[in-house]
Amino acid sequence: MKSVMIIIVMAMILPVMQSCQKYKDGPMISFNSRTERVANTWKVDNYKLNGSDYTSLVTNYTETYTKGGGYSYVWGILSGSGTWKFQNNDAEILITGTDNQSTVTLFIQKLEEKQFWYYYMDGSDKKEFHMIQQ
Repeated sequence: MKSVMIIIVMAMILPVMQSCQKYKDGPMISFNSRTERVANTWKVDNYKLNGSDYTSLVTNYTETYTKGGGYSYVWGILSGSGTWKFQNNDAEILITGTDNQSTVTLFIQKLEEKQFWYYYMDGSDKKEFHMIQQ
Protein backbone atom coordinates (compact mmCIF):
# COMPACT_ATOMS: atom_id res chain seq x y z
CA MET A 1 0.00 0.00 0.00
CA LYS A 2 2.82 2.41 0.86
CA SER A 3 4.51 1.87 -2.51
CA VAL A 4 1.24 2.65 -4.32
CA MET A 5 0.88 5.85 -2.31
CA ILE A 6 4.47 6.87 -3.12
CA ILE A 7 3.84 6.29 -6.83
CA ILE A 8 0.68 8.41 -6.72
CA VAL A 9 2.47 11.26 -4.92
CA MET A 10 5.39 11.13 -7.37
CA ALA A 11 2.99 11.17 -10.31
CA MET A 12 1.43 14.33 -8.91
CA ILE A 13 4.71 16.08 -8.09
CA LEU A 14 6.69 15.32 -11.26
CA PRO A 15 4.60 17.47 -13.66
CA VAL A 16 4.75 20.38 -11.20
CA MET A 17 8.54 20.11 -10.89
CA GLN A 18 8.95 19.96 -14.67
CA SER A 19 6.91 23.14 -15.08
CA CYS A 20 9.30 24.93 -12.66
CA GLN A 21 12.14 24.54 -15.13
CA LYS A 22 12.23 27.75 -17.19
CA TYR A 23 15.15 26.99 -19.49
CA LYS A 24 15.88 23.82 -21.43
CA ASP A 25 19.18 23.28 -19.59
CA GLY A 26 18.29 25.24 -16.46
CA PRO A 27 17.80 24.08 -12.89
CA MET A 28 14.59 22.32 -11.82
CA ILE A 29 14.21 24.57 -8.78
CA SER A 30 16.21 27.56 -7.54
CA PHE A 31 15.89 29.56 -4.36
CA ASN A 32 17.37 32.62 -6.10
CA SER A 33 15.36 34.73 -8.51
CA ARG A 34 16.36 34.89 -12.16
CA THR A 35 17.61 38.44 -11.63
CA GLU A 36 19.78 37.32 -8.72
CA ARG A 37 21.22 34.52 -10.85
CA VAL A 38 22.06 36.86 -13.76
CA ALA A 39 23.50 39.59 -11.53
CA ASN A 40 27.13 38.53 -11.50
CA THR A 41 30.44 38.83 -13.30
CA TRP A 42 30.79 36.04 -15.83
CA LYS A 43 33.77 34.74 -17.78
CA VAL A 44 33.81 32.54 -20.86
CA ASP A 45 34.07 28.81 -20.33
CA ASN A 46 33.14 27.90 -23.90
CA TYR A 47 32.40 29.92 -27.06
CA LYS A 48 31.07 28.56 -30.32
CA LEU A 49 30.49 30.27 -33.63
CA ASN A 50 28.05 28.31 -35.80
CA GLY A 51 28.83 25.20 -33.78
CA SER A 52 32.64 25.43 -34.07
CA ASP A 53 34.73 25.97 -30.93
CA TYR A 54 36.52 29.34 -30.79
CA THR A 55 36.97 29.53 -27.01
CA SER A 56 40.68 30.35 -27.29
CA LEU A 57 39.82 33.67 -28.98
CA VAL A 58 37.79 35.00 -26.05
CA THR A 59 39.51 33.63 -22.95
CA ASN A 60 39.80 37.06 -21.31
CA TYR A 61 36.23 38.22 -22.11
CA THR A 62 33.92 39.03 -19.15
CA GLU A 63 30.42 40.37 -18.73
CA THR A 64 28.92 41.97 -15.64
CA TYR A 65 25.20 42.26 -14.94
CA THR A 66 23.83 44.16 -11.94
CA LYS A 67 20.52 43.66 -10.13
CA GLY A 68 19.60 47.21 -11.09
CA GLY A 69 19.83 46.46 -14.82
CA GLY A 70 23.38 47.62 -15.55
CA TYR A 71 25.49 45.72 -18.08
CA SER A 72 29.16 45.94 -19.03
CA TYR A 73 31.75 43.86 -20.83
CA VAL A 74 35.54 43.85 -20.97
CA TRP A 75 37.63 42.12 -23.61
CA GLY A 76 41.27 43.08 -23.41
CA ILE A 77 41.40 46.80 -24.20
CA LEU A 78 37.79 46.81 -25.50
CA SER A 79 34.90 47.55 -23.19
CA GLY A 80 31.33 48.74 -23.29
CA SER A 81 28.28 49.25 -21.15
CA GLY A 82 24.54 49.45 -21.32
CA THR A 83 21.43 48.10 -19.69
CA TRP A 84 19.75 44.72 -19.61
CA LYS A 85 16.26 43.43 -18.96
CA PHE A 86 14.33 40.20 -19.30
CA GLN A 87 11.81 39.90 -22.10
CA ASN A 88 9.60 37.24 -23.70
CA ASN A 89 8.48 35.80 -20.35
CA ASP A 90 12.09 35.80 -19.04
CA ALA A 91 13.30 33.50 -21.85
CA GLU A 92 15.46 36.27 -23.34
CA ILE A 93 17.58 39.18 -22.21
CA LEU A 94 17.57 42.43 -24.15
CA ILE A 95 20.84 44.33 -23.90
CA THR A 96 20.65 47.95 -24.94
CA GLY A 97 23.96 49.66 -25.46
CA THR A 98 24.97 53.07 -24.23
CA ASP A 99 28.76 52.90 -24.65
CA ASN A 100 30.41 50.81 -27.40
CA GLN A 101 27.59 48.24 -27.17
CA SER A 102 24.89 47.57 -29.74
CA THR A 103 21.41 46.31 -28.91
CA VAL A 104 21.25 42.52 -28.89
CA THR A 105 18.82 39.82 -27.74
CA LEU A 106 20.29 36.91 -25.79
CA PHE A 107 18.38 33.63 -25.93
CA ILE A 108 18.89 31.95 -22.55
CA GLN A 109 19.73 28.26 -22.62
CA LYS A 110 20.81 27.75 -19.01
CA LEU A 111 20.71 30.04 -16.01
CA GLU A 112 22.07 28.74 -12.74
CA GLU A 113 23.95 30.44 -9.93
CA LYS A 114 27.34 29.48 -11.37
CA GLN A 115 26.54 28.94 -15.06
CA PHE A 116 24.88 31.18 -17.64
CA TRP A 117 24.52 29.83 -21.18
CA TYR A 118 23.05 31.87 -24.01
CA TYR A 119 23.31 32.48 -27.72
CA TYR A 120 22.53 35.38 -30.00
CA MET A 121 22.28 35.81 -33.72
CA ASP A 122 24.67 38.13 -35.54
CA GLY A 123 23.16 38.15 -39.00
CA SER A 124 23.17 34.48 -39.97
CA ASP A 125 25.91 33.62 -37.44
CA LYS A 126 24.94 31.91 -34.19
CA LYS A 127 27.24 32.94 -31.35
CA GLU A 128 26.91 30.71 -28.30
CA PHE A 129 28.48 31.52 -24.94
CA HIS A 130 28.77 29.22 -21.95
CA MET A 131 29.70 31.55 -19.10
CA ILE A 132 30.80 30.65 -15.59
CA GLN A 133 30.95 32.75 -12.45
CA GLN A 134 34.21 34.67 -12.20
